Amino acid sequence: MHYFRTVPVHTDEPRAAGEPARAAGEPARNTAPQARGGWIRRLPTSRVLRFAVVGGAGTVVNTAALYVLHRLLSVPLVVASAVAVELAVAHNYVLNDRWTFAVRAPSLRRFGKFNMSMLAGLAANVLVVWTLVHVGVHLLVANLLAIAAAFSVNYASSVQWVWGRTRRRNR
Repeated sequence: MHYFRTVPVHTDEPRAAGEPARAAGEPARNTAPQARGGWIRRLPTSRVLRFAVVGGAGTVVNTAALYVLHRLLSVPLVVASAVAVELAVAHNYVLNDRWTFAVRAPSLRRFGKFNMSMLAGLAANVLVVWTLVHVGVHLLVANLLAIAAAFSVNYASSVQWVWGRTRRRNR
């Protein structure tokens, strides 16, 4: 599988194999990345970035839901927090399913696997924070490192387990 494809942008750059040469004075064709199915989709870093953007949006969903449920609707904090987290997980699943991994149809089985993989990320986060704080690392530094560890666990489990088989089938 090729992740990178040569795409000329300027007239003095080499062309991809099999691409016809342009006549003198002919304008360069548009080589901008395409939203669906274009060469930018094949870059492995673009999937990681999409996964991170979805996670950031999920943080906004979680925070807004927690505020509305607890502060405005007076739902008890533990219940409000649990509901907010699950709303963010559902939001992240839908966006990752459609945008990050470009699957045609959602799946209840994949959603369950995604929920379980998020629990693994939570466990990694708590373990890293607890361990680092107990060996003397400042709480906020420990939390940032734990977030990075949880992101890694979540991304790896999503790529390999949640969407791994689906992606191989859709190729």
